Amino acid sequence: QVQLVESGGGLVQPGGSLRLSCAASGLSFSAYTMGWFRQAPGKQRELVARITRGGNTNYADSVKGRFTISRDNAKNTVYLQMNSLKPEDTAVYYCAASAFVTTDSRDFNFWGQGTQVTVSS
Repeated sequence: QVQLVESGGGLVQPGGSLRLSCAASGLSFSAYTMGWFRQAPGKQRELVARITRGGNTNYADSVKGRFTISRDNAKNTVYLQMNSLKPEDTAVYYCAASAFVTTDSRDFNFWGQGTQVTVSS
């Protein structure tokens, strides 16, 4: 069975940093596009970042220059380094995996349970 487990969320002050991790099991990790999505209360789920099997990355304009997505295929893990955090980054962050080279949430086959990130002074 496929399982994606996020960790690393928490409470941080504006301007601070967090590093999210997503450990994958039950799939051929290196063959999948991996993505991070987020959803705030009352708002639509949105793509934060994604990385293909070849290492090509894509970021939402709102996080470009502040967030970095990376993957370690040997550890079956994808990371999201979040720097210069803002209150508007507050959301539940979800890890997801897709068999396609895509940025469309509908194409992501598997999803984690989510981890809360709260940015507040």
